[in-house]
Amino acid sequence: MSLRTITATTLTITFALAGLVAPASADNTITVKGSDTMVILGQRWAEEYMKEKKDVTIQVTGGGSGTGIAALVNGTTTLANSSRPIKSEETDAAKKNGIDVVEIKTAMDALAVVVNSANPVDHLALKQVGMIFSGYINNWKQVGGPDKRIIRYTRESNSGTYVFFKENVLNNRDYAADAQTMPGTSAVAEAVAKDPNAIGFGGVAYFATNPKLKILKIAKDEKSGPISPLGPDGKPDFQVVWSRTYPISRYLYVYSAGQPKGAAKEYLDWILGPKGQEIVEKVEYIPMPHQDQRTASN
Repeated sequence: MSLRTITATTLTITFALAGLVAPASADNTITVKGSDTMVILGQRWAEEYMKEKKDVTIQVTGGGSGTGIAALVNGTTTLANSSRPIKSEETDAAKKNGIDVVEIKTAMDALAVVVNSANPVDHLALKQVGMIFSGYINNWKQVGGPDKRIIRYTRESNSGTYVFFKENVLNNRDYAADAQTMPGTSAVAEAVAKDPNAIGFGGVAYFATNPKLKILKIAKDEKSGPISPLGPDGKPDFQVVWSRTYPISRYLYVYSAGQPKGAAKEYLDWILGPKGQEIVEKVEYIPMPHQDQRTASN
């Protein structure tokens, strides 16, 4: 399935294999809410799992990592997808509700910095990226490009991608006041593809196959050479993400209210197993390093 065919409006996905799925009891219904970055991946996991487990119903909803974690804290979802680690204040809120949140790392992702394919710039230092998105660099000529104003596109503040990028690339500085927020990474891709002076960021899978976009190589610092998150085949490079050689890499998480049990535990064990990790690769995210693959009970 091409990621280009999935629009940013596809944020609520409920799966039912008509005629094939027996009515599910509450114990066999799993609700998953959260990260928009993980919606496509969550969709594929749920589709394939329900083909195997016809008595299980899985409902996947987007809305942002913060939204998913809030739903977990409030007891309105079984699992929360998140493209950032849970915050201490979210953990504290869960404890007040009698919930001991459990974190499960399910995949990895390279956050790509992307420009229009017409832009001659092909690499930036991580510090330059942070200065662009925080408003300290405002013209492409400051980084070797044309004398044109930089047009910045970001995600919304409830997005885990927004938070991760702010903490790890902007060093917790505020985003530039003129940065335009977009409802999803697909919307970022669409905006940058239309504007030769634009720059955006998001999960590499959303950009890798779009010929109107250029994924920039990123140097960790002045002493490091620029690294692409893509391999020679144009697909995500597992090794540079696993080794963190590519400097904007992250885990993708699922959070559970306490140790997962029953149908939820079986589903998470399947996600961490060979079939679930194969889907991660097919959707152009990064499977977990073999030594990090564990069952949900660990």
